[in-house]
Amino acid sequence: MLVVNVHEAKTNLSRLLAQAEAGEEIVIARSGTPVARLEPVRKPAKRRFGSMADQIQIGDSFFEPLAEEELARWEGR
Repeated sequence: MLVVNVHEAKTNLSRLLAQAEAGEEIVIARSGTPVARLEPVRKPAKRRFGSMADQIQIGDSFFEPLAEEELARWEGR
């Protein structure tokens, strides 16, 4: 883990970004006290359409209109 002070971080930001992208943990400190961590942004995993197929069932009643009382509750009436 690399610890750098704020002044050094401002001066060498491009180099520190490259190191973070390469997987190095970098902590930025103010007067020796750690205040932030520089790390690469992780891309979220791709969603796969239909990944819940065969795991859930939606009945026909799901598509029926709501009763007036229930609709009123959803609408805050």
